[in-house]
Amino acid sequence: MRRARGGWVLMGEVVSTATCRAFRAVLESSGEVVGERVLAERVGWLVAVVRQVAAGVVAERWNRADLDLLKAGAGLDGRALPAKGWMAVRRLGWGADVPVGVYVSDRVRRCAEEEAARALRLALHRGAVLAAITASWPADPRRRTDAEWTALRAALEAEGVAGGVSAAVIRNRTRQLRAYLDERGLSLAGLTGRAGVVEVEGPPGVAAQVLLAAADRQLIILERIGASEARLRVQLPLCARPATRRDWAWHVLAVPLPAQVPADARLRTPTLRVMDGRVRVDLPFTTAVPYAPVGGHTVAVGFDWGVNTLLTGAVGRLHAADPQDGRMRDGRVEGDGRPLIYDATPISAKLHRLRGHREALAARRDHYAALQAGLTTRAASRNTAPQYAPHAARDTARYEQVAALHERADREHARVCARIRRLNNALSWSAARWAVDQAVALGASVIYLEDLTTLEARGHRKGNATLSGQVRGRVADAIRHLAAKTGLAVVTVPARGTSRYCPRCGTGTAPLRHTPAPDRLNERGWKWAHCTRCGLSRDRDQAAAERIVTRGLLAQTHTITDRATGARTIRTVMEGNLSRVRRPRKPTRAARRARRTGTDLHPRPQSRHDRTRQNRTRRDRAKTGPTGKQPTTKTFSQMPDRRPVPAPTLTVGQRPAGQAPQANSPTAVRTGLVRDPHHRTGFHKVKATPVLALAEYGSGRHHATPARKA
Repeated sequence: MRRARGGWVLMGEVVSTATCRAFRAVLESSGEVVGERVLAERVGWLVAVVRQVAAGVVAERWNRADLDLLKAGAGLDGRALPAKGWMAVRRLGWGADVPVGVYVSDRVRRCAEEEAARALRLALHRGAVLAAITASWPADPRRRTDAEWTALRAALEAEGVAGGVSAAVIRNRTRQLRAYLDERGLSLAGLTGRAGVVEVEGPPGVAAQVLLAAADRQLIILERIGASEARLRVQLPLCARPATRRDWAWHVLAVPLPAQVPADARLRTPTLRVMDGRVRVDLPFTTAVPYAPVGGHTVAVGFDWGVNTLLTGAVGRLHAADPQDGRMRDGRVEGDGRPLIYDATPISAKLHRLRGHREALAARRDHYAALQAGLTTRAASRNTAPQYAPHAARDTARYEQVAALHERADREHARVCARIRRLNNALSWSAARWAVDQAVALGASVIYLEDLTTLEARGHRKGNATLSGQVRGRVADAIRHLAAKTGLAVVTVPARGTSRYCPRCGTGTAPLRHTPAPDRLNERGWKWAHCTRCGLSRDRDQAAAERIVTRGLLAQTHTITDRATGARTIRTVMEGNLSRVRRPRKPTRAARRARRTGTDLHPRPQSRHDRTRQNRTRRDRAKTGPTGKQPTTKTFSQMPDRRPVPAPTLTVGQRPAGQAPQANSPTAVRTGLVRDPHHRTGFHKVKATPVLALAEYGSGRHHATPARKA
C-alpha cells in the first residue's frame, strides 16, 4: 500500500520481461574485452552443459512411478515438496549426473535441475488433462455435446486443472489420444489404467537456456547502473568441456536496457540463451501498479472475438440511480451504440498463407526424410550382396543430394515458423494496446472478454478455420498485462449464447436471424444480425459485444479470482437488456458562429432556379425602387435544407507501404497525407476505430431509448 492524497491506495506488482542483448563482456581476472562472437560461443557452452544435464534427469525420471511420486507432493522424508524445482528434485533424491570429464559447480547443477523440474511438472499437467479426457470420453470425439462438455469440466476440476485449460488444448489432447488408440488398435475399455502421458508421448525436450534464477551470488550478480544499463556478472566456461575449476572465469556483461524498463523498476535474475549467434538476456522486472478492484464497476468495455474482425467492442454504463427521482434502477445497462472495431483481415489472410506454406514445407521435409530412410535401407541390403558393389557410389551421391534437399526444406520451414511467430506477437500486442487505450479513453474501469475455455469453433465452415487460427490466447494475455499497468480489471464471461439472442429484447424472445447483409434479411448468413421483434439490425459481432458487456456488469458480484494465476472470471450468466442512449452533441465553432450571426451554416448550391429567382428579384427591385415592397422568394420543396458534404479531392500519387507519414516529412509534403495521431495500430493494413475520448452519456437529462418489454 502507498500513501496518496485522498488516503491509502492498494498497490500491486506487474512482472514484465524485456529481451536484451549483450554485445561484449570483460574478463574480470585480466580485464580482457571479449567480443560478441566469443561471448556467444562461451554462453553457448554453458547452455549446452545445462541442457545435457537437464535432459538426463528428464529421461531417467520419465516413468509412471516417478511422476506419481512427484504428483504426490512429498519427499522421501515425508515433507512437502518446495515450490522451487531444484529443491524438489533434490528432496526426492533425483540429483543430476554430470557427464564424465566435465566439471560444473553446484550452482550450474541447480540451473539444470530447475529446468528438469519444470519440464516434469508440465508433464503432470498434461497427464491430468489426458486423465480427465479419458474419464469423460465422448460418443463422438470430433464434437462433444453440452452434457459431455459439462462432464469434462467436472473431470478437470476433479483433477485440479480446471483453470487455464482452453477448448483448443482439450481438442488437441483428444486428437493425441485418438491417434494413440488407432495406432495400437485399442479401444477405450482397454485403455483405462494403461495409458498416461508417459505412454502417449515421449520425454519432453529441454529448452536451450540457463535459468539463472535457481543460482545465487556464487554464480551470478546483477546490478543496475543508471537508468539505461545493467551489469551482469556471471561465471562462464572457457572451453566446451571444462575439466577443472580453472576452466571457469568471471565475465562482466554490459546489458543495455530498453526504453520499456522504467527507472524505478526492480530487476530480477535473468535467463541466458543464444539465438542466431547473439547473446539474449531475458530480464524480468517488476513495477508497482494500482490494484484493480474486483467489483463496483460502472463503465465497462466488452470485446467479442469476432467472426468478421479480430476484436469488436462496445461500451456500457450501469445505471445504479436516477438523478431525477433518486430511485434505484439496478440491472439497467446503457450503451451509446458506437462500435469499436479492430479489423485485422489482411494480417489474418497473410498468416493463413504462411500457415499453408509451412504445412507444404513440412510435408516436403517429411518426404525427403522418408527418401533418406529408404536409401539407407537399400544401401544396407546391397552391402550384403557383392553384385551391387558398383552401385554404392551412385547411392551415396543420391543420399547426399536428398540430405541437402532435406536440410534446405528444414531451414525454410524454420524460417517460415519464425515469421509466423513474429507476426503473431506483433499483432497480439497491437490489438491489446488498442483495446486498453479504448478503455482508458472511454473512462472504463473493467474490460470484459469472452472466456476462451468455453469458446470453440464448430461446424465445417471456412470462418471456423480462420477463428481457430487466430491468436486469441496471446491477445488475452497481452490485454491482461497492459491493463494491469493502467489499473484496469480484466474479467472473462461465458461465451455461450452471446450471438444467439438480441441485446435489446433479451433471451426470452426468438433468436436473432443471421443474414449476409442488412439489405438481404430474407437469406441465411452469418455476418449480420436482425431481430424480428424489436427491429434491431446491426453487425453480429457488435451485438455480441453488447451482450458481453451486459453480462459482465450485471454479474460482477459473482467474479472469481484464481489464486494461482490471478485471472478473474465470471461463471454465472445474468442476462439483461442494453438500452440505447444519445450522446450530447457539442456544437462546432462554425455552428456557434452561424447561430450568432444568423447566417446559414450550409448554404444551398446555386442552381438554375436560384439564378432565375435572383435575376427576377433584381429586375423587380429595379422596377419598384429601394423603398418598394420586395417580391417574395419562392421555396422549392425538392431542395434540401442542408446539402450533402462533397467527396474530398483525390490527392496525386499513392501512399507508400507502412504507416502514413508525419506532417513535416518529405512524403507528407509531396502527397499531402498526414498520420492520424489517434490511430496507432502498428500495421498499415489494419483498420481500427480511432481512440477518442467521448463525452459523458447516460445521465438524467439525456433520455434513453427504451427497450421493448419481453
